[in-house]
Amino acid sequence: MRPASIPDTPIPVRHRAYEDLQALVTGSLVAALGVVLFKAAGLLPGGTMGLALLLHYTTGWELALALLVANAPFYLLACLRMGREFTVKTLLAVGMTSLFIWLLPQGLSLGTVNPLAGAVLGGLLVGMGILVLFRHHASLGGLNVLALYLQERFGWKPGLVQMGLDALIVVGGGLWATDATRMACSILAVVVLNLVLAINHRPDRYRAILGS
Repeated sequence: MRPASIPDTPIPVRHRAYEDLQALVTGSLVAALGVVLFKAAGLLPGGTMGLALLLHYTTGWELALALLVANAPFYLLACLRMGREFTVKTLLAVGMTSLFIWLLPQGLSLGTVNPLAGAVLGGLLVGMGILVLFRHHASLGGLNVLALYLQERFGWKPGLVQMGLDALIVVGGGLWATDATRMACSILAVVVLNLVLAINHRPDRYRAILGS
């Protein structure tokens, strides 16, 4: 029998500023590498990443700029519903991810990436990057913001919410922008990415007080 002096649940530990900073850098860098793989494989993975890639494919804009533009409408929701701290961290994460997307190809030459490999590896990397950001009360903006808001408001799992929204983007945009093989691999990328979130982002198992 558990002694009465031991609490039933562990006392939450507050994230410190330097811990949040390393998480923002790590999550943004890992996610950016996944996006670079998606681009090299010609995939459209859904979410704001997918919207940004769609803008890149169709307009010729730099991918980093396209990501900033695709996120713009969601910043207001973040500010109004998720709080100033979340919004600031998300702006920093999106800015760093855009910077890393621009920098990585200058020091990393991928050449041709098989769409299947790009889907699995890119999905894992972006999913892990977003997971790191979620655990420090940040996101990559866009549908991440909406998914986290629905979790806060209704208790819905963000991975499952985003999977459904991503599927709509992949099917809608993929029919126009990519061939059937790449569209199928794009759907696989969505599944891999969001399974990482659905399985590993469990607030009932992991909870930290927001940093000061």
